[in-house]
Amino acid sequence: MSDNSEPTTPSSISSSEQTTSISLSSDSLFKTKLAIESLSSIIPSFPHDLLFFISSSNPSPSLNPNPAFSLLHDPQVAFQVSSLLRQPNSGAGDNNLCRWLYDTFQSGDPNLQLVVLCFLPIIVGVYLSRVALHKPLAGFEAILLALYAHETTSRAGQPITVNVPDLSHPSVYHESKAPIENNATRLNLTVISPSLEPHGTMRSTRRARIVGVALELYYSKISSMPIGSKMDFCEFCIVWAGQEDERDVDKERESNNGGKEGRIPLPWELLQPVLRILGHCLMGNKKDKELFDAALAACKSLYARSMHDINSKALLATGSLLRLGKMTMEPNDEYDPTEIQKSNVLTI
Repeated sequence: MSDNSEPTTPSSISSSEQTTSISLSSDSLFKTKLAIESLSSIIPSFPHDLLFFISSSNPSPSLNPNPAFSLLHDPQVAFQVSSLLRQPNSGAGDNNLCRWLYDTFQSGDPNLQLVVLCFLPIIVGVYLSRVALHKPLAGFEAILLALYAHETTSRAGQPITVNVPDLSHPSVYHESKAPIENNATRLNLTVISPSLEPHGTMRSTRRARIVGVALELYYSKISSMPIGSKMDFCEFCIVWAGQEDERDVDKERESNNGGKEGRIPLPWELLQPVLRILGHCLMGNKKDKELFDAALAACKSLYARSMHDINSKALLATGSLLRLGKMTMEPNDEYDPTEIQKSNVLTI
């Protein structure tokens, strides 16, 4: 850039760009107002600041700079919505709350979509725990399919891959001869999430994949999720595992049909995003002791489940999370692996 270039000032922005910015802001406020109005007719009580916002005939940022953010982090709203989602008749196709969650996510507003994702742990937890009971759960399934379709569109159906370091490649910090191109020296691409195909219905063979992709979307926005949402997720992980601790494997209660209460199948396509979310709960916010303890308890339960199922991949992953949690609880600040230790003993 040359030194004579003019700096960007508000006056240099075209009037069309300013109009577009204002219209987008107004459109977001209008969608948020409609969503809050609809939700206020579903839950018994509502926060006064949000009621004042929707009572205005012309909502503006001066009333509430970000009403969707207030809705996302309001504990009163979260408690009431969570209670409704946990009721025995929740999840049906004609459920008003499920219809609100579906329509709110389909509005396309990113802030409102975060509000829907905030309740995903309860939706997934209740849905997976009831699916074996053959209850009508079309409302929950419509929400999960909407999340899956959104992620499929945003990723264009492509897989998520990561390049794993390979010692056969020369380091950028060392000189080496020209590398030999063969199968051993090619990039090692590991698929974290396979490619996505569009699905319009929820079938038993697709359920784990669809729910797993919804959890991947939740993980991508987890830094914006309130603590209560993550606590709900840890709670359901313990329920899904079906056992509290590896020492209590033989003390589990058996239900009438011979299965463990709350226990669900945990294929890798579902377990992988679960462990990624638990990893964030363990390491992402170290200041919240309650969340850390809940995540650690969930990891212990999943580790016990992996021991029971003799699942080597799950054992390695859950065991690694437990070691990370132990390192966090017992940090050794004096140890530095890069420091050369002084000793008078010569080791050969």
